[in-house]
Amino acid sequence: MSPARSGPSGSVLLGLALVAGPGFAQAPGANYDETRVPAYTLPDPLRFLDGRAVRDGAEWRERRRPEVLRLFEEHVYGRSPARPAAMRFVVVEHEPRALGGRATRRQVRVLLDGTEGGPAFEILLYVPNGMARPVPAFLGLSFGGNHSIHLDPGIRLSPSWVADGPGVAAHRASEAARGSAAGSWPVERILDRGYALATAGYGDLEPDSPEGWRDGVRARLGPSAGGRPGPGDWGAIGAWAWGLSRVLDYLETDGDVDARRVAVLGHSRLGKTALWAGAQDERFAMVVSNDSGEGGAALARRQFGETVAAITRSFPHWFVPRFREYAGREAALPVDQHLLLALVAPRPLYVASASEDLWADPRGEFLAARAAEPVYRLLGRDGLGVEDLPVPDRPVGGTIAYHLRRGPHALTAYDWEQYLAFADRNLRAPAPR
Repeated sequence: MSPARSGPSGSVLLGLALVAGPGFAQAPGANYDETRVPAYTLPDPLRFLDGRAVRDGAEWRERRRPEVLRLFEEHVYGRSPARPAAMRFVVVEHEPRALGGRATRRQVRVLLDGTEGGPAFEILLYVPNGMARPVPAFLGLSFGGNHSIHLDPGIRLSPSWVADGPGVAAHRASEAARGSAAGSWPVERILDRGYALATAGYGDLEPDSPEGWRDGVRARLGPSAGGRPGPGDWGAIGAWAWGLSRVLDYLETDGDVDARRVAVLGHSRLGKTALWAGAQDERFAMVVSNDSGEGGAALARRQFGETVAAITRSFPHWFVPRFREYAGREAALPVDQHLLLALVAPRPLYVASASEDLWADPRGEFLAARAAEPVYRLLGRDGLGVEDLPVPDRPVGGTIAYHLRRGPHALTAYDWEQYLAFADRNLRAPAPR
C-alpha cells in the first residue's frame, strides 16, 4: 500500500494551532508542507511478515492480528501485565440524586493489590437516572483528575499527581481546580443522551514525566517492578491504557452499566492511550481517538508535524526505548499507525482531527483510517467510504468514521456530538448475551 505524497485535495487546513496541553512542545523546523512529505509505502495489514497474504477473517483473528499486536508491543508501546489477581473494588460513595437528581454518582477505589495501603486509583461514574438500565457508557481518562471534569462539589479531590493547570500547584490540585476541564466533558449532555460516563485521572495511574514510573503502576506491577524500566518494559501510554482496562473490569461488576457497550475515548496523548487500550482489549465495544497525532492515529512515515524524533525526544517515557531507534528512519519501523487502527476491527472506530492542529497531522490521521479499511472489509464491515480528506465539520464514514473539526487542538462540544451520534448508531442495541 503506498498513498505516497497524498496532496491537499478536498481539504481545508487553516493554519498551525497554538496547542495547549500538559507538556506540549513543538519542534522548530517541523514540516508542514505536503510537498515535503517523503514517498512511503505502508506495511500491508493483510500480509504476514513472511510475505504471505491473509486469506480470510479467521487468519486475521488467529494469526495476523496477534502478529501485529506483538510488533506494537515490541517496537512502540511495550507489553502490559495481566489484571492483578488480588485486585478489588471499594465503593467509597454512592449518591443516587447527583446533579440535581439527573444522575447516580458513584466513586470507586480500585485496590490493585487488594490492600488499602497498596497501589490504587479512583473511578468516577455517573449513570443517568430515569432510564432503563443497564445503559451504555463512555470511558476516558482525564488530565486534571476526576474533580476537573465538573463543578460538582461531591467529586472527591484527587490526592495524586495531576497535570499543570488552573488550581494546580506543584502537580497537586486545590479546590480551585474543580471543574477546570468541564468544557471538555459535557457531562449533562452525555447523561441526557442515555449514556453513563466513567473517568479516572491519568496521573492516578502514573505521573506524566520521565521519572513518573517511580510513583506509578509500572514500578509496582511492571516486568521490572521495583527497578528502572528495562528495554522491553511497557511505557507510560501502556500504563494508562492498562488502567482503562481495569476501569472496564469494574464496570463489568456494576449492574447499572452494560459493560459490553462501553466506548473508550481519549484526546491528544490520551487519544493514543485509548487507541492502544482498544487495540489490546477487545471488550471495548467502540474506540474514539480525538486529535491523537504521532504515536496515535497519524501515520509516522509521513514525517509531517510531530515526528518519531520529536515525540521520543520530548516524551521518551511514553514508549519503549526501542521506538526512538526509528527517529528519521520510519521506513524501517515494521508497523505504522494504520495497523493500530486495524487492530480495532471489526468494532466501530472514530478518528477525529482539528483543522488548525497541523502538529497532529490531520491528513495523516485520515489516511491511517483509510488504510485500515481492508481489514474491516475482510471482516464484513464497511470503512470510511471516501477517498479524500473531507472539508471541516463534515463527518464521513461507516464503521470507521472521521471528521476534521474547524479549530485548534481540543476536545469540544462539536466533537462530542459526533461521538454521541456514532454511539447511537453502534451501541444503542443491547449487546447479545
